[in-house]
Order: sequence, then C-alpha cells, then structure tokens
Amino acid sequence: MRREFVEQRGWLTDAEFLDLLGAVNLIPGPNSTQLAMQIGKVRAGTWGLIVAGFCFILPAALIVTGLAWAYVHYGTSPSVLVLMLGIKPVVVAVVVQAVWKLVRANVKSASLGTVGIAAAGLVVVHVAPLAIVFGSGLVTGLTRWVVSKRDESLRPLTNLLALVGAFVLVAVLLGSREIGRVPFSHGALFLYFGKIGAILYGSGYVLLAYLNTDLVHRFGWLTRSQLLDAVAVGQFTPGPVFTTATFIGYLLGGPAGAVLATIGIFLPSFVFVTFIARLLPGLRQSVTAGAFMDGVNVASLALMAVVAVALGRDAIRDWLTVAIFAVSLILLVRLRLNSAWILAGGGLVTIAAKQLGIWYAVSQR
Repeated sequence: MRREFVEQRGWLTDAEFLDLLGAVNLIPGPNSTQLAMQIGKVRAGTWGLIVAGFCFILPAALIVTGLAWAYVHYGTSPSVLVLMLGIKPVVVAVVVQAVWKLVRANVKSASLGTVGIAAAGLVVVHVAPLAIVFGSGLVTGLTRWVVSKRDESLRPLTNLLALVGAFVLVAVLLGSREIGRVPFSHGALFLYFGKIGAILYGSGYVLLAYLNTDLVHRFGWLTRSQLLDAVAVGQFTPGPVFTTATFIGYLLGGPAGAVLATIGIFLPSFVFVTFIARLLPGLRQSVTAGAFMDGVNVASLALMAVVAVALGRDAIRDWLTVAIFAVSLILLVRLRLNSAWILAGGGLVTIAAKQLGIWYAVSQR
C-alpha cells in the first residue's frame, strides 16, 4: 500500500500514511482492510471508505469461496506449498523495505527511536500489541505536554483516548461472555462473526485461538482439522486473513453462510474506521495529540519490524530462499519493480527449481 499510494500515486505523504497505519492499530479488526478504508476516506470521503473496503474484501472473498467449494466437493484444500515457499521470502523483502523507508521518514528524534526500541522489546516478550501501541502513545503525548509546560488543551487527546477506551470496553464486554454449545443457524453464524470482528485485536493467530475455543470446543460446529484448513486458506490467498470466516461460512452454511460470515466479520470495521477517521484530521493540529500519534506510529513500526523478523525465520531457510530474498530486496530498492511481479517470480522460481530437481523444499524433508 505504501508503494502504491505514497510512491506511485502520490495520494499520501509518508507521514499521512503512517498516521493512518497507527490509527488502525488502536481499533479492533483486520488492520490491512481498515487501512484500505482509511485511504478511501482520505481520497473520497464516506463513499470512498465504503468502496475501498468493499473492493479490498470482495476479490479475496470470491477466491476463498471458490476454494471452499472445491474443499467441500473434493475433500481437501488445494496444495500450494512449493509456490508459497517462493512467495514468502519476497513478502519479507517487501516488509523490510517498507519498514526501513518509514523509519527513515518518521523517526524524527532519538527519543522516538528509544520508544520504538522499547516497543520492539515488549513485542518480543509477548506484551499485548494494543498495550504497546497505546502505551507508547501515552508516553510521548504526556511527555510533550509536560515539556510544553502544560499550556495546551488536552481535549483532542482525551477525545481520542475516550474513543479508543470505548472500543476496548466493547471488546472486553463482548469477549468475556461465556457461551455454551449453540446449535448452528445462519443467524447465529452472522452474530458470532460480527462479535469476532468487533473484539479482535491482533493477528490471524489470535483469530485462530478464538475460533478454536468457540467453533471447535464450545459450539462443536467444526473439527480441529477443518479449522486448520480454513485458516491455511485464509493465510495463503490474497487479501485479508479474515476471509477465513468466508471459508468457514461456506463449510457450515453453503453460499449464504459464506456471505453472512463475511459481512459479519468485516461490518464492525466500517463502523470503527468511520469514527476514528473523523478524529484524525484534528489530531495533528494539537501538539500533544500529534505527539501521541508519533508514539503510536513508532510502536506500529516496531510491531512490523518484529513481524518481519519472525516471517524471515520461517521463510528464509535454505540457499534458494536466501537468494530469492536478496534478489527481491535489490529489485525493490534499486529498480523499484512492482512487488506483485516479484511475488509471482518468487513462486515460479521455487516451482521451476523443484521440477528441475535442483532444490528440495526444507519443509518437505
């Protein structure tokens, strides 16, 4: 998104892009989808938000629905292992390049750099991402307010804190309700995924934990094997990982179930982004609130950096994946090639190497 909307189209500056990225880390739901919505809102108002969200979700949902149909009819999910082993190192290269450019453009002082390093350390010891992002913003915001001798109103900052607090309260209240075994119905499916979309802070791995607890153990709607297949499909298909819900909806309720589960899990994001987007323009007019967003943004970059390292450990495992990563980084930095072509190339390289017998995937040994 940064390459597309900052570098190629010039719709946003790096600072504006990072503000949007930081904001979506403060609300529940799928960050990539919400970032697309935010960019749509900046470009074309409320209708831009709706169109951007719809267009970001729809292709992935259609692809996942097709795979779910194949899964139901043929009893297995399609194997794309070798292809994905070539794509993953390219993904790591894309993230590394984006983080480096954003750090250079937005870490404006040694104090912000220190906050970012501390945030990365907290990620490593498994502190909750929301606590890291929110705490980093409070540290930088209140520090700036104290340094400015408390002569500025805290109202813009308190408005933002109240809104984020409301989001967290809703998430806690909905997430704390213990539900026993629930008989399947399309209505129950829609309400369940609506709840998940409203409370989920974190990555696709957090989504897996919720779904395992509820759909496998409490409700008995899925087997563990079906859930893992659903999460795998959500991971390796383009678009948001939350389309795992689309796959599960199809398994449980056919095409109608796929539609209801998809609407349910993504609908809260449209509401949350609408509220947070209204506050963002005024935040940068306040020195204190702007400092809060600086802290949030640096912590968001720390999260991205740690994720890049974790992805790298998983994706770069032998001589071929090292070579793919290195070449991808060069192509991105020096030649500025579109990442979609490099992603496709990485997958084709591993397929060709496997077919020629010059490489055997580590994970298949």
